[in-house]
Amino acid sequence: MDTHATTPDNGQDVEEVLYEKRQKIYPREVHGLFAYLRTTGVLVLLGLYYGVAWLQWDGRQAVLWDLPARKFYVWGLIFWPQDFIYLALLLILAGLSLFFFTTLAGRLWCGYACPQTVWTETFLWIERLVEGDRPNQMRLDRSPWDSRKVRIKGTKHFLWIVFALWTGFTFVGYFTPIRELGGQLFAWSAGPWATFWVFFYAFATYGNAGWMREQVCKYMCPYARFQSAMFDRDTLVVSYDPGRGEPRGSRRRSIAHRAAGLGDCIDCGMCVQVCPTGIDIRKGLQYECISCSACIDACDSVMDTMGYPRGLIRYTTQHALEGKPTQVLRPRVFVYAGLLLLISAGLAWGILTRLPIALDVIRDRNQLYRETDDGRIENVYTLKVMNMDTAPHEYVLSARGIKDLALKLEHHGISAAPGEVRNVVARLQAGTDTLEARSTAVFFTLAAVDNQKLTVTEEARFLGPNP
Repeated sequence: MDTHATTPDNGQDVEEVLYEKRQKIYPREVHGLFAYLRTTGVLVLLGLYYGVAWLQWDGRQAVLWDLPARKFYVWGLIFWPQDFIYLALLLILAGLSLFFFTTLAGRLWCGYACPQTVWTETFLWIERLVEGDRPNQMRLDRSPWDSRKVRIKGTKHFLWIVFALWTGFTFVGYFTPIRELGGQLFAWSAGPWATFWVFFYAFATYGNAGWMREQVCKYMCPYARFQSAMFDRDTLVVSYDPGRGEPRGSRRRSIAHRAAGLGDCIDCGMCVQVCPTGIDIRKGLQYECISCSACIDACDSVMDTMGYPRGLIRYTTQHALEGKPTQVLRPRVFVYAGLLLLISAGLAWGILTRLPIALDVIRDRNQLYRETDDGRIENVYTLKVMNMDTAPHEYVLSARGIKDLALKLEHHGISAAPGEVRNVVARLQAGTDTLEARSTAVFFTLAAVDNQKLTVTEEARFLGPNP
């Protein structure tokens, strides 16, 4: 939508357009090394996204974020809210990885792995399948509405909507068991929230990848705005070499273009036609560039046709274009790489050494303590025993911290199935003559019968009368 401003000029209003109206971009299909890498990345990422949700592990879904039960299944591991530190480290790793790759080679994430790029590429494939290549799409949009145009456009949007619904269904399938969710949707018995989120994410996919496309990258994504803080003149970016390409101009292949005062650029516009954000890379580094490298493949094919060397558009640095020495491996790259290795090692060590057992101790707050018939002081605790392992376990509970401390349980044995939380009521009794303070630290120790390595100790407080 245009935004206008009016300014007085000799008593007359002058209309000034502040924002240009969006022109639909028709990216031309391109082939080459980077197009192959991008296609491979899209297929791998989509295959993982749509396929992993259906994999099973020990009779359950392999990857499932069960929010109501507060359990997060990742293959053979079960994570709990208490394991939030691992998620925090994972997010830190993601942020540092973004900084590292951006400093090293620009917006690699945007060009090859960003969900917006991945799904937009898929929607473009569907569009080309139904409407044809770029010239056919432009002719179709310019043609009047008739039965043929309605049929083609309707088919495209139908396929887009089906694919978007499958995307939304798969996304919700990572939070609700996907096989169960599929049966519920097929039988029209899914809950309102599950149905809402399926349609919500389907609508978001359809809108972002089908309609807004480059607008998301140019205006909605904050990364396009702050990426410059991670760039320097030694960052590898997709660049046009003006020293070699200028002055540009069309020519026949047979002429000696250097003798005619022309550079290698034949001004064919292919680099603009293949760009998914519609920019002209020959104008220099621009924040709209997502480093998809489509312009490199297009320009290389033109150079091959003309018999010129490849690389008029290539990954290079600003220093290299200026004829200055380039230092791709520089201190900030090593700092990011070192931090990535350190945090990755810490995360791996934490997960590998993580004990799949947890114990929470909650002291009964209804009464500070009570005196038993035999004159001893008793405190009551509720213990939450969490079996975070994939196998059931029997546990033994013990307590220490006060001389002659006695532990009494309602049930002698404590057992928990995989992923189960057991509430256990425990009573501690101590003689008044052994209490040296009104509040004394006591320690509960929970140990698995079949594996002594699965042992956890939790501190609590034992309250009594003033000594």
